[in-house]
Amino acid sequence: MSLSRRIAARSVRMLGVTAAASALALSASGTALACEIGDFSAAAACDGAKGVITVTDKDASGVPAVITVFLENNGADFRQVGTEQTVKGSKKGVTVSFAEDWEPGAIYRIHVKAVKGEKLLVDTDINAGENLTTPAKACAADTSTPTGTPSSTPPSTPSGTTTPPAETATALPSPSDSTSDSSAPGAPSASNAPSAAVQESNLAETGASSSTGLIVGVAGALVVVGGGAVFFGMRRRGSSHR
Repeated sequence: MSLSRRIAARSVRMLGVTAAASALALSASGTALACEIGDFSAAAACDGAKGVITVTDKDASGVPAVITVFLENNGADFRQVGTEQTVKGSKKGVTVSFAEDWEPGAIYRIHVKAVKGEKLLVDTDINAGENLTTPAKACAADTSTPTGTPSSTPPSTPSGTTTPPAETATALPSPSDSTSDSSAPGAPSASNAPSAAVQESNLAETGASSSTGLIVGVAGALVVVGGGAVFFGMRRRGSSHR
């Protein structure tokens, strides 16, 4: 075999290997970007006091997928939860939620259907044969009281004790106090006031009776008569000496 033939054969082999490697690489990349059921996961969670069923799509190819959730009963679909939702996944994951007040230990079937063009990529359930079982504890409402909010319940009073009203706290005087106050030396009593008879007797003793004016008038008249008599007597005596 000539040198040129050997070189040509070797070149053909190298081209064949390269083509095969390229085909394998393209096949692997196509498989990696294809939508499959392993890209989907489901969970039962709580949104506050309400329950939800969440489905996460981590399909990096972003093929739209239709998600449908069913509540199971004795291995059969009992009812559909809400309406079906379409999700377009990503490498980081995209999540859709179905509002459902699930009960502990309930079983749900989540079905995924993805179509690309005319090719059906996925048409099966997540965790087929096992389905989704909710936690043993249901979602609970938050009953805690916010900090700083006063309680509406008044403080309890120990049994057997009562709190008197404010207006009755001041002690009222007892009957004995009233008696002692009325019998005090400085307090005037009705018996100490002079009666009308006593006032008249006092006036009689001091001469201030109703006849006092008459006596004074008679006495004045006698004084005038006596003075006149003395005056006339002295005039007569003087005229006799002349």
